[in-house]
Amino acid sequence: MSELGTVYLVGAGIGGSHQLTLDATAVLHKADVVLMDDLVSPEVASQIPAHAVVISVGKRGGQVSFSQEQINALLLHHARQGSQVVRLKAGDPLIFGRGGGGNGSAAKGW
Repeated sequence: MSELGTVYLVGAGIGGSHQLTLDATAVLHKADVVLMDDLVSPEVASQIPAHAVVISVGKRGGQVSFSQEQINALLLHHARQGSQVVRLKAGDPLIFGRGGGGNGSAAKGW
Protein backbone atom coordinates (compact mmCIF):
# COMPACT_ATOMS: atom_id res chain seq x y z
CA MET A 1 0.00 0.00 0.00
CA SER A 2 1.30 3.46 -0.84
CA GLU A 3 1.82 6.10 1.81
CA LEU A 4 -1.30 8.05 2.68
CA GLY A 5 -1.49 11.72 1.85
CA THR A 6 -2.74 14.49 4.11
CA VAL A 7 -5.95 16.51 4.04
CA TYR A 8 -5.73 20.16 5.12
CA LEU A 9 -8.69 22.43 5.88
CA VAL A 10 -7.70 25.98 4.90
CA GLY A 11 -9.78 29.12 5.33
CA ALA A 12 -9.21 31.66 2.58
CA GLY A 13 -10.54 34.61 4.57
CA ILE A 14 -12.80 37.23 3.05
CA GLY A 15 -10.22 39.16 1.06
CA GLY A 16 -6.92 38.70 -0.68
CA SER A 17 -3.94 36.48 -0.05
CA HIS A 18 -2.58 38.93 2.54
CA GLN A 19 -5.14 37.44 4.95
CA LEU A 20 -3.75 33.91 4.64
CA THR A 21 -1.59 32.68 7.49
CA LEU A 22 1.97 31.64 6.71
CA ASP A 23 0.99 28.02 7.33
CA ALA A 24 -2.00 28.30 4.96
CA THR A 25 0.25 29.71 2.24
CA ALA A 26 2.81 26.93 2.76
CA VAL A 27 0.11 24.25 2.58
CA LEU A 28 -1.30 25.72 -0.63
CA HIS A 29 2.15 25.85 -2.21
CA LYS A 30 2.68 22.10 -1.65
CA ALA A 31 -0.84 21.00 -2.64
CA ASP A 32 -1.35 18.28 -5.22
CA VAL A 33 -5.15 18.57 -5.18
CA VAL A 34 -7.32 21.53 -4.10
CA LEU A 35 -11.08 21.33 -3.57
CA MET A 36 -12.08 24.99 -3.72
CA ASP A 37 -15.23 27.00 -3.03
CA ASP A 38 -16.41 29.33 -5.82
CA LEU A 39 -16.18 32.34 -3.50
CA VAL A 40 -12.41 32.05 -2.91
CA SER A 41 -10.83 35.21 -4.30
CA PRO A 42 -8.73 35.00 -7.48
CA GLU A 43 -5.78 36.42 -5.53
CA VAL A 44 -5.92 33.52 -3.06
CA ALA A 45 -6.45 31.00 -5.87
CA SER A 46 -3.28 32.32 -7.53
CA GLN A 47 -1.31 30.79 -4.63
CA ILE A 48 -2.20 27.28 -5.87
CA PRO A 49 0.71 25.73 -7.80
CA ALA A 50 0.29 25.12 -11.52
CA HIS A 51 0.77 21.35 -11.13
CA ALA A 52 -2.13 21.01 -8.67
CA VAL A 53 -5.47 19.58 -9.71
CA VAL A 54 -8.17 22.14 -8.82
CA ILE A 55 -11.72 20.92 -8.28
CA SER A 56 -14.36 23.61 -7.95
CA VAL A 57 -16.99 22.33 -5.52
CA GLY A 58 -19.37 25.27 -5.82
CA LYS A 59 -20.77 26.45 -2.48
CA ARG A 60 -22.34 29.62 -3.80
CA GLY A 61 -25.86 30.30 -2.55
CA GLY A 62 -28.58 29.05 -4.89
CA GLN A 63 -26.13 27.42 -7.31
CA VAL A 64 -25.31 23.79 -8.03
CA SER A 65 -22.56 22.48 -5.78
CA PHE A 66 -21.08 19.24 -4.55
CA SER A 67 -22.70 17.68 -1.49
CA GLN A 68 -20.63 17.35 1.67
CA GLU A 69 -20.61 13.58 1.12
CA GLN A 70 -19.17 14.04 -2.39
CA ILE A 71 -16.51 16.42 -1.06
CA ASN A 72 -15.55 13.98 1.71
CA ALA A 73 -15.30 11.14 -0.81
CA LEU A 74 -12.98 13.20 -3.03
CA LEU A 75 -10.81 14.22 -0.06
CA LEU A 76 -10.41 10.57 0.97
CA HIS A 77 -9.86 9.31 -2.57
CA HIS A 78 -7.00 11.70 -3.28
CA ALA A 79 -5.42 11.33 0.17
CA ARG A 80 -5.45 7.54 -0.21
CA GLN A 81 -3.50 8.03 -3.45
CA GLY A 82 -0.75 9.77 -1.44
CA SER A 83 -1.68 13.33 -2.46
CA GLN A 84 -1.43 16.45 -0.36
CA VAL A 85 -5.07 17.59 -0.46
CA VAL A 86 -6.37 21.03 0.49
CA ARG A 87 -10.02 21.83 1.15
CA LEU A 88 -9.92 25.58 0.46
CA LYS A 89 -12.98 27.27 1.91
CA ALA A 90 -14.07 30.87 1.51
CA GLY A 91 -14.09 32.79 4.79
CA ASP A 92 -13.35 31.09 8.09
CA PRO A 93 -14.32 27.41 7.90
CA LEU A 94 -14.94 27.23 11.64
CA ILE A 95 -17.43 30.12 11.53
CA PHE A 96 -18.94 30.06 8.03
CA GLY A 97 -18.60 26.38 7.23
CA ARG A 98 -18.63 22.92 8.66
CA GLY A 99 -15.10 23.26 10.06
CA GLY A 100 -15.05 20.58 12.68
CA GLY A 101 -18.26 18.76 11.88
CA GLY A 102 -18.44 18.39 8.13
CA ASN A 103 -14.91 17.23 7.61
CA GLY A 104 -14.86 15.02 10.67
CA SER A 105 -16.86 12.48 8.72
CA ALA A 106 -14.06 12.34 6.15
CA ALA A 107 -11.73 11.17 8.91
CA LYS A 108 -14.03 8.20 9.59
CA GLY A 109 -13.02 6.83 6.20
CA TRP A 110 -9.44 6.20 7.33
